[in-house]
Amino acid sequence: MKGNIILCGFMGCGKSSVGRRAAELMGRELCDLDSYIEEKAGMSVSEIFAKYGEEGFRERERQAVREVAGKPGLIIASGGGTVLSDVNVRAFHVRKGLIVFLDAPLAALQERLKNDKRRPLLQVPDRRKVISELFEKRIPLYRAAADVTIDAGAPPLTVARRVAKLEKNLDNPRDMG
Repeated sequence: MKGNIILCGFMGCGKSSVGRRAAELMGRELCDLDSYIEEKAGMSVSEIFAKYGEEGFRERERQAVREVAGKPGLIIASGGGTVLSDVNVRAFHVRKGLIVFLDAPLAALQERLKNDKRRPLLQVPDRRKVISELFEKRIPLYRAAADVTIDAGAPPLTVARRVAKLEKNLDNPRDMG
């Protein structure tokens, strides 16, 4: 039974695009957690935020993590806030999941997110400032949650190949650099 590989990191770091490519390379199924939540709720993440607030979304996210953590062999593209919750990190680890932090530089994230219309947290006048502040707050939490950190400043296929190389080490994830 293959343990899951959970991709975490700041919005725009490539969790979904890297996840798609890594799943193809590794012959695994991709579970994009935000899409999974949207499907179960019958509404978009933005609609969930608008109707139920961030806490309403986070509750749905915790439920989704409990469900997908128990399905072996997945590449899970988590949401930007998923591993900020200890409950979610524990749920992934209890099921022998490997949490991989996709570490992209702030400048690259600013560029990737400059025209984003989907993420509720970025629909504000001073987007660059919000990204900077969230980045500073979240990066230490991603590092704390992760078993492995991968440089995600490269193109998605290059990063996906780095993720795929982890598979042979899944039995001893703490031994990886």
